[in-house]
Amino acid sequence: MAFLMKTMISSQVKNLGLGGRPEEKKEEGGTSDPAAAQGMTREEYEEYQKQVIEEKMERDAAFTQKKAERACLRVHLREKYRLPKSEMDENQIQMAGDDVDLPEDLRKMVDEDEEEEEDKGSILGQLQNLQNMDLDSIKEKAQATFSEIRQTAEQKCSVM
Repeated sequence: MAFLMKTMISSQVKNLGLGGRPEEKKEEGGTSDPAAAQGMTREEYEEYQKQVIEEKMERDAAFTQKKAERACLRVHLREKYRLPKSEMDENQIQMAGDDVDLPEDLRKMVDEDEEEEEDKGSILGQLQNLQNMDLDSIKEKAQATFSEIRQTAEQKCSVM
């Protein structure tokens, strides 16, 4: 019974606003302002929030650019080795604005590889490859093959 009386009286006192708790909530409600919680004025807090948002946008843009550069590299390698194209890479390049190119270091490496391939395909490149070959071993192989063909022909042909 004492419990019942205590709860009824305390609830009536709370409704009148004479209890200690509502005042504590008001004080806590005053600190719900994020600027005050950070120890800043309202203008400082708004400027801080703008800077945070700008920095996040810059990081996101740099991340998107890097992803597009990697996608561009993968597309280049797929073209070079004649592999099937990937829509995901093309979409990443389009999201970055289609002005994505290979990073400078990779561009230099690719250019060097292309120059080497062009040199190998030219007549001078073929001549250099001939210089590197062992002509004596090639001559021996050709003579051995010729003698094998000759022996086979002599065995099969009665005229020879």
